Amino acid sequence: MRVLVVDDDSIHLLILKKIFENAADDVVLAKNGFEALHALEDNSDFHIILTDIVMPQMDGLELLAEIKRRDNCCKIPIIGFTSGDVEYYRNSSREKFDVLVPKPMDFWDLYDLAKEKATKHLN
Repeated sequence: MRVLVVDDDSIHLLILKKIFENAADDVVLAKNGFEALHALEDNSDFHIILTDIVMPQMDGLELLAEIKRRDNCCKIPIIGFTSGDVEYYRNSSREKFDVLVPKPMDFWDLYDLAKEKATKHLN
């Protein structure tokens, strides 16, 4: 599975990278939405995108909207996560995440959720 993980928290990036790599997944990391879009321009063959919402430069909502506008990646499932008000973010975005989960989160649960969504997307 090819995974794009977007978060401005270096510790979260490291933990998620290790979890996915231990399962032999290919992981690309980005620290904000701009870096994520750059990664998608280089190769949009991702099976799942996991993104924080509150990030500098381009947040997760802006990233979600931009991805949904692009033909080459608009079908990739996107899991959002936030320490903010999940219901607020669910209702404040025209585009919807496939799943939106609150922080703090169990990284293994997030991994299982990503596997499930990516598998459904591939079938």
